[in-house]
Amino acid sequence: METMISFSAPSFLHIPTPHEPTTPPLRKSMFFSTTTTTNTTTQVTNSPLLSIVHGNKSKSKLFTALSPSPLTESSNTPEAETEVESKGEKFDWYSQWYPVMPICDLDKRAPHGKKVLGIDVVVWWDRNESAWKVFDDACPHRLAPLSEGRIDQWGRLQCVYHGWCFNGSGDCKLIPQAPPDAPPFHTFKKACVAAYPSTVQSGILWFWPNSDPQYKDILERKKPPYIPEIDDPSYTSLMGNRDIPYGYEVLIENLMDPAHVPYAHYGIMRTQKPKVKVDREGGRPLELAIEKLDVNGFLAEQGWSKSKFMPPCVFYAYSHDQPAPSGENQKSSKQKKFSLIFVCIPVSPGKSRLIWCFPRNFGLWMDKIVPRWFFHVGQNLILDSDLYLLHVEEYKLMDVGSANWAKACFVPTKSDALVVGFRKWLNKYAGGQVDWRGKYSGVLAPTPPREQLFDRYWSHVVNCRSCNLAYKSLNVAEVALQIICVASIGIVAAMKQGTMSTFTRSSMVVVAVLSFALSRWLAHFIYKNFRYHDYNHAFR
Repeated sequence: METMISFSAPSFLHIPTPHEPTTPPLRKSMFFSTTTTTNTTTQVTNSPLLSIVHGNKSKSKLFTALSPSPLTESSNTPEAETEVESKGEKFDWYSQWYPVMPICDLDKRAPHGKKVLGIDVVVWWDRNESAWKVFDDACPHRLAPLSEGRIDQWGRLQCVYHGWCFNGSGDCKLIPQAPPDAPPFHTFKKACVAAYPSTVQSGILWFWPNSDPQYKDILERKKPPYIPEIDDPSYTSLMGNRDIPYGYEVLIENLMDPAHVPYAHYGIMRTQKPKVKVDREGGRPLELAIEKLDVNGFLAEQGWSKSKFMPPCVFYAYSHDQPAPSGENQKSSKQKKFSLIFVCIPVSPGKSRLIWCFPRNFGLWMDKIVPRWFFHVGQNLILDSDLYLLHVEEYKLMDVGSANWAKACFVPTKSDALVVGFRKWLNKYAGGQVDWRGKYSGVLAPTPPREQLFDRYWSHVVNCRSCNLAYKSLNVAEVALQIICVASIGIVAAMKQGTMSTFTRSSMVVVAVLSFALSRWLAHFIYKNFRYHDYNHAFR
């Protein structure tokens, strides 16, 4: 169990085993659970979604495209969903905290360039204030990227194009080209770089995407989403991150969809097997339901767990609290708990970034012994296994338009409840898509070659300190094995007949052969796990 949790978080999305309780019997709605009784009229249709929303047509726009051909009415006709909302509330994409990167993967010695919400930012460590800073990634001089700069000997961010330097507030402190007797150009407002409010919470650097001075103290008024398990020392908190070649909406939908796990991740993720298998993979009906949906996201019931969508970025699933059995020692009968935390970052159309963390309160010894990169090998394989499916899916969704998602997709079962809930939230409160503020035309870039699409080095390894160190170390080991191979052969060839025993000569040849074989195996391991790993479902 511990190994499965460490390698593959989505494996826990497979919903409870047959003997476990599923959704409570009072919940009649297929996708949206009800807390109050509503009057509904009987609707004969083959789409359960239509009967869900029939009682309140004003809340049913997302579902009206589902097939209306009549069938015999089911005896458990779902009721209309109940939503908690304030009339006219809209989600403001630019009045939210956005995650940038896990702190564990940021190097304090150099600036880092990132894109979030279409905004190019530079992240750097200000040692004078002992804080991470997030600036606009453009020098005010000639707009050169500050992320290509350096931290100078005084701890300032230096643009390496002309040497302009900036402090932690974005103020320009040096213009080398300005004569000593010239006006103090560096004090001019136009010489300053835009600095965004930023903070570190739960091991992640967050920033507020507005540099206006009125938001300087925004942290006192609004904080980033809080996830207690990450900060709890009794839980593990290893993180990973990867740049994803498909957009934010598709990424979140996929992580909210447990039904795809036995199929898209077949053979690399273990799932609970149903009592009656209908196919090799073991797919089965799932009992999912939205309990509350409003502008601030939604709560959902997944049988084995609860889950929260905290917009715009956090999807968080956590196991139910279960008290220790009566009469047992609380410490010795500690309930095993785990959470799945996915932080989904909109980068640009067709691109997103994922930060993941799978806290658990058991098996902590594993994270102290096994290096983080070892877990990332398996987790990246999971991401690769449905990567091409989702990349192509996004192009098809772009063709039909985000407003026509319900018309293009047929989602009649409860297993799609969270996906439907997300799309409803997106359409009802957030404008149907990410607000890029006119920066992009809406046309996705052409699909790159598979080697580029499945690339792991630039999408993950260079952005992960553990994997980057492992990559360099393993490459050194490969070269060392090649040197041993060549040296062993050279020694055998150089020694005259009779000066070396037959046993020694044979041993040297064996060492040479083994070194060569290991170097080839290691080269393949490095390429497959740190550079490029294609995936073919037909042969799984």
